[in-house]
Amino acid sequence: MSVFVSNLLEGKAAFVTGGGSGIGAGIAKRLAKQGAKVAVLGRKLEKLEAVAKEITLAGGTALALAADVRDYPALEKAVNDAAAAFGRLDILVNSAAGNFLAPAAALSANGFKSVIDIDLCGTFNASRAAFQHLAKQGGTIVSITATQAFVATPLQCHAGAAKAGIEKLTRDLALEWARMGIRVNAVAPGPIAGTEGMSRLAPPGASDETLRKMVPLSRWGTIDEVCEAVIFLVSPAGAYMTGATLLLDGGTSLLGPGPFLDMMGG
Repeated sequence: MSVFVSNLLEGKAAFVTGGGSGIGAGIAKRLAKQGAKVAVLGRKLEKLEAVAKEITLAGGTALALAADVRDYPALEKAVNDAAAAFGRLDILVNSAAGNFLAPAAALSANGFKSVIDIDLCGTFNASRAAFQHLAKQGGTIVSITATQAFVATPLQCHAGAAKAGIEKLTRDLALEWARMGIRVNAVAPGPIAGTEGMSRLAPPGASDETLRKMVPLSRWGTIDEVCEAVIFLVSPAGAYMTGATLLLDGGTSLLGPGPFLDMMGG
C-alpha cells in the first residue's frame, strides 16, 4: 500500500525518457501527482500524448515530445524545449530501454549494439543534454537499470552489459557533478507486473503462479512501487543520496538467474 504525501515536488520540472508506457509512464504520472511539471519523451508521439493528456486531465502540467534517445541533437532539442516551456529543469528520469531474449552465440553485433545504444548511450545522452539546466539550481537524475547488471543471466548479455554500464555511469556522474548540486542515482527493478519486460522476457510456458513462487517475497513488484522509489530519490527525503542504486526486486537477485537457466536448454 502506498503512503502518499502530496506536493513534494511543487514548483519543480521533470523530464522522463521512455515516458510513453510502462514504468516510464507511471513515473511521469507520479511526478505530476506530486506537483511537478512533466515532459515525456519517446519515439511514438501518440502514446506520449495519451500520457500527457491523462496528466493534464488530473490537473497537472505535461508536455509530449517525440525523439529517439540515440539521436543526440534531437534529444538535446527536446530537453531544451521542455526547459524553455517550464522555465527550468530539476529532474531527469532515464527510463528508455530496449531488450529481448537471445543467446550470446546467436546474438548479432547489431542487436547487441542496439541495446547498448538505447539503454547506456541513451542514458548518457539525456544526462548530458540536461546537465546545463540541472546545474543552474541543482537537480536530480534517476536512471532505471535492472538486476542483470550484477547477476550473471543467460540470454541477456546485451542488457546486462548496458545496465552494468548505467550503474557505473551513475557513480561517475554523481562524483563529477556533485559540486554543481546534481545528485545522480538509479533504481534496479526486478520482475514488475504490467510491464513490457515481463511480457517479453518471461520464460515461455511457465505459469504466473510458478514464476511468482520463485520470488522470495512470493509476488511481482508493481509500477507504483518503482514510482515510490523514484519519488524518494528526487524528493527532500533523498537529499543526501548520490551515486546509489536502489534494489527493488523482491529478493530475486539473491537466488541468481533463476528461470533463465532453464531456458538455456541442454
